[in-house]
Amino acid sequence: MRYEEIEVGMSYEMKRAFSQEEVKKFAKLSYDTNPIHLDVEFAKKSFFGRLIVPGFMTGSMFSAIIGTKFPGDGSIYLNQTMNFRYPVFIDQEIIARVSVKELFPEKHRILLDTCCYDEEGKVLIEGTALVKLP
Repeated sequence: MRYEEIEVGMSYEMKRAFSQEEVKKFAKLSYDTNPIHLDVEFAKKSFFGRLIVPGFMTGSMFSAIIGTKFPGDGSIYLNQTMNFRYPVFIDQEIIARVSVKELFPEKHRILLDTCCYDEEGKVLIEGTALVKLP
């Protein structure tokens, strides 16, 4: 998508769930082997009561959207904030949404709202991303 085609309020959503197998692969790649993500017995004793998906794995949905869909090819991340409000559980379907909040035409930059929520609309992760377009 070209910078000139983007307007405040435009958005893109992606739905998905993360499997335990995917979490294991992420743990191997990222070295995030926290037992809250991998050990069922440990997770049962936590205040979550079950396994949770790593926050940055969930946040990777924003990167997937920004880099491949909206705005897409050539987008370069400059900054990302994420506030983790609620956990994402294994096999829980979630929706990631990226919305244009503000445009900075002089440098072809876009401020995006980034949000993950569950099927009932509860916000799980909220933040912003600053992106530069070619």
